[in-house]
Amino acid sequence: MRPRALAVVFALMWAGLPAVWAQRAPRIGYVYPAGGRQNTTFTAVIGGQYLNNPTSVHVTPADVSATILDQERQLTPKEQLEAKEMLSKFQEKRKNGEMLTPEEKKAAGAIKEKLTAFGRRLANPALGEFVTVQMTVPASATPGKREVRLQTPGGLSNPMSFHVGQLPEFSKPDWKSTPRARNSMDPAMPKTEEIKITLPATLNGQIPPGGVDKYRFPARAGQSLLVSVSARELIPYLADAVPGWFQAAVTLYDATGNELAYADDFRFHPDPVFFYKIPKDGEYVLEIKDALYRGREDFVYRITVGELPFVTSVFPLGGKTGTLATVAVSGWNLPYNSIALDLRGKALGTYPFAASQLSNRVPIGVDNLPEIFEVEPNDTASTAQTVTLPVIINGRVGKPGDWDVFKFEGKAGDRIVAEVYARRLDSPLDSILILTDAAGSQLALNDDHEDKGSGLNTHHADSYLSFTLPVAGTYFIHIGDTQHCGGEAFAYRLRLSAPRPDFELRAVPSTLNVRAGASAPVTVYALRKDGFEGEIALSLKDPPTGFTLASAIVPANQDQVKSTLSAATNVSAQPLSLKMEGRATIQNRTVVHEAVPADDMMQAFAYRHLVPADTLQVAVVGRFRPRDSAKILTATPVHVPAGGTVRLEVSMPAGPFTDTIQYELNEAPEGVAIQTMTPTSIVLQADAAKVKPGQKGNLIILASIERPAAAGKPATPANQRRIPLGALPAVPFEIIRP
Repeated sequence: MRPRALAVVFALMWAGLPAVWAQRAPRIGYVYPAGGRQNTTFTAVIGGQYLNNPTSVHVTPADVSATILDQERQLTPKEQLEAKEMLSKFQEKRKNGEMLTPEEKKAAGAIKEKLTAFGRRLANPALGEFVTVQMTVPASATPGKREVRLQTPGGLSNPMSFHVGQLPEFSKPDWKSTPRARNSMDPAMPKTEEIKITLPATLNGQIPPGGVDKYRFPARAGQSLLVSVSARELIPYLADAVPGWFQAAVTLYDATGNELAYADDFRFHPDPVFFYKIPKDGEYVLEIKDALYRGREDFVYRITVGELPFVTSVFPLGGKTGTLATVAVSGWNLPYNSIALDLRGKALGTYPFAASQLSNRVPIGVDNLPEIFEVEPNDTASTAQTVTLPVIINGRVGKPGDWDVFKFEGKAGDRIVAEVYARRLDSPLDSILILTDAAGSQLALNDDHEDKGSGLNTHHADSYLSFTLPVAGTYFIHIGDTQHCGGEAFAYRLRLSAPRPDFELRAVPSTLNVRAGASAPVTVYALRKDGFEGEIALSLKDPPTGFTLASAIVPANQDQVKSTLSAATNVSAQPLSLKMEGRATIQNRTVVHEAVPADDMMQAFAYRHLVPADTLQVAVVGRFRPRDSAKILTATPVHVPAGGTVRLEVSMPAGPFTDTIQYELNEAPEGVAIQTMTPTSIVLQADAAKVKPGQKGNLIILASIERPAAAGKPATPANQRRIPLGALPAVPFEIIRP
């Protein structure tokens, strides 16, 4: 092989992925370390898939900056085979007594290094590519969470958490740089040595399979030590692990190895927290591992250790909007036992607050109904506390087996809603609600009620009842803990009122990659409340010129709609932050809510969650910038006869290979399919046995082109490429009778 040809082969093999891969949007699996201290600059590794040729890193809020330093990746099985074959040729040449050229020697050395470092079996291809970046956190950066996204020619990645801290940080070397650690299937991982630290500190690490990290530090008698782990908080759900997150376990030992404290959770949170008062001067060792001895690159953690404040509970769990409220706080190393909250100007919802700069944040609920406090004794109907609806009751299940009972008057036909806010406000209460009449007969009961807007809760432990009163008279609502637990922390906010129809919105995904002049699918979920069933009109809020949301209406009685975001043909390549809102008429008034960006995440192979993100980021991708945009020429909504067909006329911007355009439906309703197509028309058909007249929604149609094989090569699938062009604007449809 000639030297120049050899150099070309290696450039292709080591420097880049196959060209078709460049069409795929990058996917981040982890960032390590997952944070840094104010006024520091350090290197971090972004691990994931399809990270080839990264162009920039975007952090939101943008007060933290990142510069790309390097890119590496593990070899695919095919590349490993090709590399080994090439190495065998060099070895055969030497056996035959031929001398290797300097360039061939260099190439052989490069092959050996690649096979040693990144050539082992891929434990998880989704974590097999790495981008090293330099993170700069200015002194002015506000402590707290950020979102990191990586941009490549294929688009913008999903967001990953990154935290700005205030304490000195200790970080283990990133896993891919550790000898023998680049293969997460390697059973001969090196034993972790103890790392010496001083307190207070934030500790960063990654847990390999069966790995245990240990940190040794000096402490004084009487120190009130807080150990708080962030692991599941950093990466909420792992699709291919059971349980579906890094289940961290931490243990504190004295210098002789005696166990002093242990935690593998904190109440219902998987991330462990514990508090320990140091008994005597000396050295202590903190150990962290996965509770099941699992591990891999994305088992990333941050631990805060020291005499630091931590709020364990607050009471009440919220207050009335427009007021100045005071809440009592309990916990460890707190500077005070109560805090004033300014709720003036706050809309209804949940807001985080911290007792001090260094403490954890806890959620506070805000409502506009009158508020009262539970008054004991009220354990039975005979001692029930009388309340007037509507009302928010702030109370506690104060001891194991405790019940709180409230009495109210109602009229026949009144619709009454009882809703508990506890688990969603970080209370350990696993509530149960029972509605009884004056004779003590049970009318309704609820234990758990799913709130899809609470995307980080895997146990929806808050209760909800909606019931129409049969007759005028006295009624009782009973609240307790279904696990018969109780205590100071088991607080709740209980809403008793008539229905308040409303909705929330989630826009999925939180990162959209759209080609200029084309569209990208976006799903909007309507989280309906208290029986609201009406239509919701969606729109972009103050969008940049050229961006539109197509056919954006959540139909009445439906919980979601698939729409498309269309991009102009002449927009900047820099990502944009967009906002979406929904508008509905409820009880003769217009209600507007902003859609919360979110990502549809899978947990443990099965369960799906809508995990909120901070921003909706949009990137325009692709080198080809057409003069015009893709359009639907047929009037909409398209009426598709059950058992029949309808023709849809489309206009696509001119470009290379547009005569090979192919169309396909994305997650189409059952029974709706494409019968035939040309580059300018699509014939839709509806199977009468699978569709129903009156059925409505949007059709998402994806377009792609077939790039023919290069001259002189056979027209086989291996030599042809399908290049996605994006989506057409969403097509509203309705199934009609033939």
